[in-house]
Amino acid sequence: MKNAENIRIALASPLYGGNIGSVCRVMANTGLHDLAIAAPRDNVDLQEARNMACSAWHIYEQHREFPTLSEAVADCGLVIGTTARLGLYRSHSLTPRAIVPRILEAAATSRVALVFGREDWGLSNEELAICTQLIQIPSDPGYLSLNVAQAVMICCYELYVGSGEFVPSQEKTPEAPSQLRERMFAMWQETLLAIGFMKDDKADHMMLGLRRILGRGTLTVDDVKILMGMARQTRWMSRQVPGAAIPADHAGEHADAGQSPNPVEPHISG
Repeated sequence: MKNAENIRIALASPLYGGNIGSVCRVMANTGLHDLAIAAPRDNVDLQEARNMACSAWHIYEQHREFPTLSEAVADCGLVIGTTARLGLYRSHSLTPRAIVPRILEAAATSRVALVFGREDWGLSNEELAICTQLIQIPSDPGYLSLNVAQAVMICCYELYVGSGEFVPSQEKTPEAPSQLRERMFAMWQETLLAIGFMKDDKADHMMLGLRRILGRGTLTVDDVKILMGMARQTRWMSRQVPGAAIPADHAGEHADAGQSPNPVEPHISG
């Protein structure tokens, strides 16, 4: 992520090693590396933290510890605290998605801190006062409290997506041109007639149904080539097995009902 070195995740006196390790993994997932822990506890289970961090333990090994949150964010301009509680001085809270542009803008020129509170009661009023902006993660009013690692994941995910760093995978081939699609439909019409699935006088109707089915999604060049290969193989196979084709009159009855006919059991001499 661009300017990732200017974005710090600050945890205020976390209780559980598992959450610390999970935060390390989240940070590695989203390209962040600067972890600060304010007022660390002596009894945190570091083995649990290592287990939850998986291959992101290097984030913990590089983290820094500070006696207070104020010291952990002393060199940061924009300091963003997370809160689930409501109140007069929290009414200006933004969602993580809404504040992403401001974070990215600030990180271009100075350090930014995203601050997350304790698992049991969050950030104190004194710690919230240090923050220049508050985030509230949308959640059901009946239960607003989120696990701290989950809260970090939501915020970092929104930040990573908003940065434009992620590029979705693309289809290997482009959308099939009309000319290629029409060749494919012509092949299937010929094949379905040849195997007795439909009669000539119902072909246009049935082919409109097939077009509708295949038109529900984008057909790439590769998709169409596969379907054309299936049509060719079906036609070839119908000529290899005696009696495999269905009588046109019998197939038409099923086509009228919009159902696929049962194939005639071929007799194969042994």
